[in-house]
Amino acid sequence: QVQLVETGGGLAQAGGSLRLSCAASGRTLRTRALGWFRQAPGKEREFVVGISRSGENTISAESVKGRFTISRDNAKNLVYLQMNSLKPEDTAIYYCAASGLLGYESSVVSSSESFYDFWGQGIQVTVSS
Repeated sequence: QVQLVETGGGLAQAGGSLRLSCAASGRTLRTRALGWFRQAPGKEREFVVGISRSGENTISAESVKGRFTISRDNAKNLVYLQMNSLKPEDTAIYYCAASGLLGYESSVVSSSESFYDFWGQGIQVTVSS
């Protein structure tokens, strides 16, 4: 079992930056792909960014390309979401997610929720205009 806890959320102004962190306990993240999702009020949860087990592949939603970056620190069992040039429409609850064990599939990553087995409780990010 993997427990995920997000930190770093809060209030930012449009054009500003925030960095979210997600810490894992219980199991290592080293053998898993990782992702960030978000859910805005009244909307379904959507994919934001993902990173493969090896870190060599990342994917991003079109809405955040060039602004948001995912990275991982396997030694610290952490995954980060750097958010720059924030917009009011980025306001949402942000969730980190971890896949199941991937074995040798080091380059696999997905935008599908069903690919991820473990989820954090979510953290609020609010961007004011």
